[in-house]
Amino acid sequence: EMVIQQPSPRTPGPNLNSVNVHTDDGNTQKMVRTSAPNSYSEDSPEKVLNPQGTTPVLSPEPTIPILVIACDRVTVKRSLDKLIQYRPSAELFPIIVSQDCGHSETARVIGSYGNQVTHIRQPDLSDIRVRPEHRKFQGYYKISRHYRWALNQVFNTFSQSTVVIVEDDLEVAPDFFEYFRALYPILRSDASLWCVSAWNDNGRDALVDSSRAKLLYRTDFFPGLGWMLLKELWEELEPKWPSAFWDDWMRQPEQRKDRSCIRPEISRTITFGRKGVSLGQFFDQYLRYIKLNTEFVPFTKQNQSYLLKEHYDETFVREVYSATLVKMEDLQKGGALRSPGPYRVQYSSRDSFKVFARNLGVMDDLKSGVPRTGYRGVVSFHHRGRRVFLAPPEGWTHYDVSWS
Repeated sequence: EMVIQQPSPRTPGPNLNSVNVHTDDGNTQKMVRTSAPNSYSEDSPEKVLNPQGTTPVLSPEPTIPILVIACDRVTVKRSLDKLIQYRPSAELFPIIVSQDCGHSETARVIGSYGNQVTHIRQPDLSDIRVRPEHRKFQGYYKISRHYRWALNQVFNTFSQSTVVIVEDDLEVAPDFFEYFRALYPILRSDASLWCVSAWNDNGRDALVDSSRAKLLYRTDFFPGLGWMLLKELWEELEPKWPSAFWDDWMRQPEQRKDRSCIRPEISRTITFGRKGVSLGQFFDQYLRYIKLNTEFVPFTKQNQSYLLKEHYDETFVREVYSATLVKMEDLQKGGALRSPGPYRVQYSSRDSFKVFARNLGVMDDLKSGVPRTGYRGVVSFHHRGRRVFLAPPEGWTHYDVSWS
């Protein structure tokens, strides 16, 4: 029997309840929720409201389930093998594999893991009625339906308080679990954050500082690709969840509401799947070159409070706008620049952003006016061994949705 442990405030008496889940072999499996021993360090308590009042109390170590979204790729094995290999605890990181599509060979692969994972199946395999010009997007509609069902399972059926979502074509880094465990209290305590992502959209080898694996950032761009959200966010999004293209929907201002995510300098996930609904071209051009972190960073032993908005913004803005302003051509020539940086290249319009981004090798697309990895309009990356900020003029206030 698999145990899913759920953090709960310390209250008198046992706090046990269980949920029945139908598993593949037709048996009913009990998923037990119970409190876990407290092993948080004193300097990073997670504050939880006491049911009797409003005094914050130290919570036990949180359970962070990993939800694997699967369909018809038997290569989910590569994803699950790495998750299980690096998982420090099956109790603190239960793996739930949610399978859509009814693909029997993929189901067999998932089933081969026995009680190391919990296999659930999305029951509605019907086609979705879409307008004729969207027929080619049927796959995106099914993905959106599957996400909604799977997240409802995690938060409602299994009564979890957070989840990390990975898809069946993601391979995780050795410190993937450590990363999310360290950032969970930050996500909990900063209302201006709505997710933690393992992915750097500009995480290609040439664009990252491989000597700074512990470096993390805030970003206004929702990255996805291995990301953590809290139940409270799901309760906000679920009633209006879109029928397709859920990730771009999340990037719209109506959903994002000026909230940010945490993302790493070096990705803690890579995607190995060329087969999927979004065509292989994007994979070939960008995704296949993303660097996966290999050096284990003990994030839980480091202070991550620099990522809280109240500390981060002032430091970030100061660092960006005190960087030497240079022309893009000087960066490309390289020889003209003597100091190790950082340098700033200024863009003033959508078109100048795109030209500079393309020439410097970073992603040039914008979603709802936000550039990939952008924070306050700034894209931070490495270029020929120097830190570069592609930045709007000083005094930035908001994104322009028409820049898309």
